[in-house]
Amino acid sequence: MKINSLVVEIDGIDKEILRDLMQDARKPILQIANKIGISGAAIHQRLRKLEQSGVISGSKFTVNHKILGYNTMAFVGVYLDKALRNPEAVKELKKIPEVLECHYTTGNWSILIKIICRDNEHLMHMLNTKIQAIEGVSRTETFISLDQQINRQIQL
Repeated sequence: MKINSLVVEIDGIDKEILRDLMQDARKPILQIANKIGISGAAIHQRLRKLEQSGVISGSKFTVNHKILGYNTMAFVGVYLDKALRNPEAVKELKKIPEVLECHYTTGNWSILIKIICRDNEHLMHMLNTKIQAIEGVSRTETFISLDQQINRQIQL
């Protein structure tokens, strides 16, 4: 692994380790080590270096939101009356558990958020009573996702 200013270059072994763990973060280290042909200790050492360099951070489980009754996913473009209201708006959006992602964007919107709701009625309630009630939000533009067709991480 090489670190050039803010970019980290990883070698083929690091890529192979990451590919396996991105596919299944619970895959046993020894299984990966046997596949690659190096020791489990070497895998642990490489993972520690990847973590220290910021290439990886933790691991997580993926929850199937539909099984839990959250069937409506939407992207909401949020228009702020002033750009300087962004930090306060983001602070308020963080308080809304249904907001999964928040992006500061170029273009028409000040902020683009990804939100998950039980149904369209829940979405409307979130828009009217939570999101549009944030000080500085002048209006919103909502796009309901009919189906997520690609869900992946960067290819290594």
